[in-house]
Amino acid sequence: MRIGSDRRQDDFEINVISLIDVLLTLLMFFVLTTTFVQHSRLQVTLPQASAADRDLHAPALTMMIDRDGRYYVGSDEVMGEGIDPLKQAIARVAGDDHDRPVTIRADAMTPHQSVVTAMDALGQLGFSHLSIATTPSQGAAR
Repeated sequence: MRIGSDRRQDDFEINVISLIDVLLTLLMFFVLTTTFVQHSRLQVTLPQASAADRDLHAPALTMMIDRDGRYYVGSDEVMGEGIDPLKQAIARVAGDDHDRPVTIRADAMTPHQSVVTAMDALGQLGFSHLSIATTPSQGAAR
């Protein structure tokens, strides 16, 4: 009697369907729980200020000024010199909503006149909720 020679050997296989399900579940978990940071093409070094009594609500409109005095409304660069192209760019992005808060993110080395020009353009358009973005200073531990 030859019992062992007539049997077919079972093929060993790994069932990957359940592994794919677990992988997709983990992928969905990481995609849904990832926090998204506002990235910008422009790198600015913010000036420092104390961290006391900050408003934690995210601003609806962001204006950036680089160290050379170039303006960016949202993520679009303002082309042209003077206050009129700046006002047109702000009006195009903001529309008729002049009650939304505006954050000015100016480089610490930008000329003061550039920040004043941005604030003047916003004021002429009727924006009144302005804030200037800063980083906490190292010695401001209270």
